[in-house]
Amino acid sequence: MDKKNLTIGVVLLLAAFAVLKFAPHSPAPTRPANAQVATAPNEPSTPASAAAAVAPGTFAPIHQDAAEAHVTTLSNDFIEARLTNYGGAIREVAFKQYPAVQGRPEPYVFNFLHDEPILALSDIPGLGRETAYQLVSATKTEVVYRAVLDGKVEVTRTYRLTDPAQPGGDPYRLHHETTFRNLTNAAFPLHPTTLSIGTTTLVNSADRGYYLNIASYDGKGFTFTDRGALQGGGIGSIVGSGRPALSVLEIPGPIVWAAAKNQFFASIFTPNTPSNGVIVRRIELPSFQDSKEPNIGLTGAERFNLPTLAANGTSTLAGDLYVGPKEYKRLANFAHNEDGVMQYTRGIYRFFLSGYVAPLENWLMNAAHRWSGNWGVAVILMTLMLKTISLPFTLAASRSARRMSKLQPELKALREKFKDNPQKQQAATMALFKSHKVNPVGGCVPVLITMPLFFGFYAMLAGAAELRFQPFLWATDLSAPDTVGHLYGFPINIMPLLMGATTLIQMQLTPTPSVDNAQATMMKIMPLMFIAFCYNYSCALAIYMTINGLFTIGQQLVINRLKDDPGPVGPGTAATTTAGAFARPVKNVTPKRKK
Repeated sequence: MDKKNLTIGVVLLLAAFAVLKFAPHSPAPTRPANAQVATAPNEPSTPASAAAAVAPGTFAPIHQDAAEAHVTTLSNDFIEARLTNYGGAIREVAFKQYPAVQGRPEPYVFNFLHDEPILALSDIPGLGRETAYQLVSATKTEVVYRAVLDGKVEVTRTYRLTDPAQPGGDPYRLHHETTFRNLTNAAFPLHPTTLSIGTTTLVNSADRGYYLNIASYDGKGFTFTDRGALQGGGIGSIVGSGRPALSVLEIPGPIVWAAAKNQFFASIFTPNTPSNGVIVRRIELPSFQDSKEPNIGLTGAERFNLPTLAANGTSTLAGDLYVGPKEYKRLANFAHNEDGVMQYTRGIYRFFLSGYVAPLENWLMNAAHRWSGNWGVAVILMTLMLKTISLPFTLAASRSARRMSKLQPELKALREKFKDNPQKQQAATMALFKSHKVNPVGGCVPVLITMPLFFGFYAMLAGAAELRFQPFLWATDLSAPDTVGHLYGFPINIMPLLMGATTLIQMQLTPTPSVDNAQATMMKIMPLMFIAFCYNYSCALAIYMTINGLFTIGQQLVINRLKDDPGPVGPGTAATTTAGAFARPVKNVTPKRKK
């Protein structure tokens, strides 16, 4: 890899780390291009000009159940859905296999603090969370509520656990139906309504909300509405021209599904027929005990236009609700791309084929876990499998890079001889490459192969609920840094340091051409960049990169011991006829092994 290609490789790495460090993590403080502003919660959206009448940045309130509310549960080995008769909706869902705090038995509870119960009706007075529904029936798998609106419309709300053995069934999924029946002999127009998809919150005090958003899918693409879309501000706020904070944001439909999600968990409602839009609001929750940072979550709802009921007629609003962990293997089984909540294709990820690479890596990791029974070992096995798959490409590229390093004296001589004739210099250079069977860009291939794998693994880790609270060696949580202590308040994380060491050794073993001072400086700081980037991220990423580095070190040690075929060099070959005396046999400059 000559100086130009070395520069390209280093710049690519620098750009990749810069984008990953800042772009995907920071919620963009802009609203989606097709978003509409609503003037107040639980009211139809209005033109933006009407927003001035509303105090900007108003948060959704936290609502508590009425003291006399009756709770009914639907339960299996995975969830306990707690339904309230006030609103005839799901107050909260506890995940039995995912603890809220590491080392304690209490399950993580989704929608524990909320603006609305999940699937609560809004915009129709007399049917919302303030209304006590009658409990019609309750079995182990189904709960039915009933209410009557103004003595004219009977509303029946049914919740049923789905059968995992049936298509679309899953232990974290419930089927819901709301049926409106006209009790009169005259047509009855139903007011447009919304169904809450729940409130999503930060998972702990270290969570900065990078993956907390309201997601939606319109059948063509995904939209992720972050907290920054409502908070206003921006660079222009310094001079008083920043974006105003919003109280409500609406994403127009049609919407195939909408989700309220955080880093590891999600509530996804997929109606039988697309909704007309998604409503997003911010909600301020109590701060974590070990943090002074505000705990700002998001609450979402899907809007539906209901038909006019014919005399004695009925209409049903139905769909499937998934409330559970962001496990790709589960979500990929659903029929409407619900696995999009994983964000494998959001932002920069899509340019590195993460939509294909991340699912493959997730499948390999889960397969390795089924075989090994340990998630840390699974990450290692997955890394080795990926390295084995890419081995033929990296071997060819490494040989090319080694040959290129040995051609530096000849290349330097050609540049001196033809410094005043760039065309002849280029022709002689290409002839030299051809005679020695060297691909001038071959040394960059390992970088190009590794980057999609790295981006895909990074994207996969962002929401891999499987790794949460999973121990490995001294690490207590593979989804968090492996902090073993603090030095003057600074965390000591071991895995990123090991990763940096392997990167440094790998660079020392890899043949490189002579470089200028600027390039040499960039090469020296690259291990430090890797350490800084991974230091406070999931230690699973550092394990992946450490094993990747160790494999590459072993590979390079083998390559450095192999004898090269320098290609045809002699009278009549391209090397002698084009480059003249400068195409002399290549001297082996591979450093001797120290005894």
